[in-house]
Amino acid sequence: MGDIIDINAPVEQEGTKAVVRNWLKKIGEAVKEGDPLVELETDKVTQEVAAPADGVLTEILMDNGDNATPGAVLGRLGSHAAIAEQPAAPSPIVSSAQGQTAHYSPAVRHAAEEYGIDPATVTGTGRDGRVTRADMDRAFAAKTERSAAGAPEPRTAFEPSPAPSADVGGSLLSRRIPHSGMRAAIADHMLKSVTTAPHVTAVFEADFSAVMRHRDMHRQEFAAKGINLSYTAYVVSACVSAMRAVPEVNSRWHDDALEIFDDINIGVGIALGDKGLIVPVIHQTQNLTLAQIAARLQDLTTRARENALTSADLKGGTFTISNHGVSGSLLAAPIIINQPQSAILGVGKLEKRVVVREVDGADTIQIRPMAYVSLTIDHRALDGHQTNAWLTHFVEVLESWPR
Repeated sequence: MGDIIDINAPVEQEGTKAVVRNWLKKIGEAVKEGDPLVELETDKVTQEVAAPADGVLTEILMDNGDNATPGAVLGRLGSHAAIAEQPAAPSPIVSSAQGQTAHYSPAVRHAAEEYGIDPATVTGTGRDGRVTRADMDRAFAAKTERSAAGAPEPRTAFEPSPAPSADVGGSLLSRRIPHSGMRAAIADHMLKSVTTAPHVTAVFEADFSAVMRHRDMHRQEFAAKGINLSYTAYVVSACVSAMRAVPEVNSRWHDDALEIFDDINIGVGIALGDKGLIVPVIHQTQNLTLAQIAARLQDLTTRARENALTSADLKGGTFTISNHGVSGSLLAAPIIINQPQSAILGVGKLEKRVVVREVDGADTIQIRPMAYVSLTIDHRALDGHQTNAWLTHFVEVLESWPR
C-alpha cells in the first residue's frame, strides 16, 4: 500500500488553538508540495497550511469549525498508488432553492440548517468563490440585523414554516450571534490577565502642542515618501525614550526574578470592528527613527485590516499601547493584553481643552490639544514610583518635541 502522510496544524502557532475555516482542496485532488491545503484561523491571524509533500488528499479529519490544537492531524495525503487502492469518496452536496446542486463543506451545511439560509444566496469569499462558514455567519448576522430593523425577510428552502405567534409573558426579544474564534480567545486572554496580575492604573495628562507643530511641519515631507506620519508614531517613539529612563517597565514577571528586556518590542492594538482586536509588534523600536516607526505602523495597520499579518508580526512583544482615543474614549484603564508583560499604555482622545499656563510669572488661560494617558501595571512587577517616573518622562518627551 502507498505511503500516507499526516497533514498537521503548525506546532508553533500564535495562540493555543486554531479553528479550521476553509479547505482549499477536495478529497481525491492531487496536490504539490507547498500547495495551500486548508486555512486555520487563530485568535490573531488566518494562516494557510501547506501540503507537506506531493500526493493526493485522501482524508479530511477536521471539518470547518473544528478546533485544532498545535500539531493536530487535520487530514492525510496519500500517493497516487494509495489513492488507487481506496474507493472514491463522494463529495458532499446541498440542493439549492433553484433545484441546482453545489458542493459545500459540512460546516456550511450545518450553518444552512441552523440559520435557515440557502448557501446559494450567499456570496463566497473562499478560494474560487467558495462559501465558507464565516460567510454564513456574516449572512446570519446581516439577516438578524434586518429583522431587528423590521425589514421583511424572504423565506428560503431551508426555513421551516413560521410557527403561530404566542404570548411570551414579557420575555425580552433577543438574538444570538456565535462568537468568532478571535472573540473567544480575547475573552480567555482578558480573564487570564485579570486573574493572574493585580492591575493598578496611573493617569497623567499630556499636551500635544509640540507634537502637532512638528507633525504640521513634516507631514508633507513624510507623505512624499509614502509615509503617514501619525500621532501614534510619536507615542511609540516617546515610549522608547521612557523605557530608557525606567527600563523596569519593559519587563516580564517571573516567580523568582524580574526579566528586563534590552529590546523594546512595542505592540500596538488595532481594532478590527466587530471581529475584535489584534496587536502586531514593532520589533526593536530602540533602533528606529520616527520615520521608520511611522512606516512600520502604516504597514502593520494595513496588513492587519487586510487579514495579511503573519505569526511573526504578533510575537515577541514586551510592551503594549492601546490607543483607545481613536474611537472617542477620553480615559480608560486597559487590561494588560499579553501576559506576562508588565504594563500597557492607554492613550485617550486628543481634544482641545482649557488649561492654565504660567507666562512671565503670571497665570494665563490657554486652549491646548490635550490627552489623558494612563499606564496600567502588574503591581507584582512595578510600584507607583516606577509607574509615575515612566509617565513623567513619557509626557515630558511629548511636550518638548523634538528635543
